[in-house]
Amino acid sequence: MRQRIRKRPIAEINVVPYIDVMLVLLIIFMITAPLLSQGVKVELPQVPSEAMPATDKEPVVVSVDDGGNFYINYGDNQDKPISANVLANRINALIKYQPNIPVFVKGDNNVPYGRVVQLMALLQSAGVDGVGLVTEPPEQ
Repeated sequence: MRQRIRKRPIAEINVVPYIDVMLVLLIIFMITAPLLSQGVKVELPQVPSEAMPATDKEPVVVSVDDGGNFYINYGDNQDKPISANVLANRINALIKYQPNIPVFVKGDNNVPYGRVVQLMALLQSAGVDGVGLVTEPPEQ
């Protein structure tokens, strides 16, 4: 007596749903990527400078616009000015949460020097040990 061997169908994976999910994710990333790079329009002084060493932590950037308003790149409403007290509280909380986080200051080219110094003193009182000043390379 001969036994009959049954042939089983080869399992096939339907990849169409995976392609659909991938395309939806691609569209989501394409829409959200430009939204992630928000900022405040600041005309930086053009001076030769060296690049800061790279770190694994995203730096805190505190900006001063030409009207003397303060902005920070952490939290909600990054494009809205904040008061000095709110800025000091946020920086203090960030320093406690991430002790060695780099802090950069972007001062508009047209802002009075005293306003940038006030910002740096405010950062020092909030617990920042040192800041980096952001500039643009000079046009050739």
